[in-house]
Amino acid sequence: MARAPEDGDRVCLGVMVGAHGVRGLVKVKSFTEVPEDVAAYGPVSDRPGRQRWTLEAVGRAKGVVLVKATGVSDRDQAQALHGTELYVERAALPALEEEETFYHADLIGLRAEDPAGAEIGRVAAVENYGAGDLLEIVDGEGRSRILPFTRAVVPEVDLAAGRLVVLAPEETEGGADKDGGDKEA
Repeated sequence: MARAPEDGDRVCLGVMVGAHGVRGLVKVKSFTEVPEDVAAYGPVSDRPGRQRWTLEAVGRAKGVVLVKATGVSDRDQAQALHGTELYVERAALPALEEEETFYHADLIGLRAEDPAGAEIGRVAAVENYGAGDLLEIVDGEGRSRILPFTRAVVPEVDLAAGRLVVLAPEETEGGADKDGGDKEA
């Protein structure tokens, strides 16, 4: 889940990727941990907040969630929404119970610092291609580097201060997370 760049109080839960069938079902690529939860946090809106829908997840198909969206009753209406990102108020999301678990949206934009407190960049994205979460850190010159989001590489996350401490893998013993503990994002 990512924050809307212009609005720190909204989180993107997914994106509409097309129509399914002729009765107005919409295919949604969900960014939530449980894909059907794209419909679980109340009404969603588009990026500018001009359109609003209540969603009902009705099934899955080839990596997407099939949803009924209020006001969408035929294929043409559903197809017209292709590419529309779906946002919800951050306050609608449940509190996280585990101490070292974070919403991706809370990590994006954090200042990345070395152990001495010098800024090395900002978290631009959190990705996961199946082998664990990765942070994309972009420095002031626009250079990007990808680092694993593990305790060994990111020993401290301070959301209140808007920062995290990063040890480059070559700075950790052996370049790997010795305790095997991945942080969850």
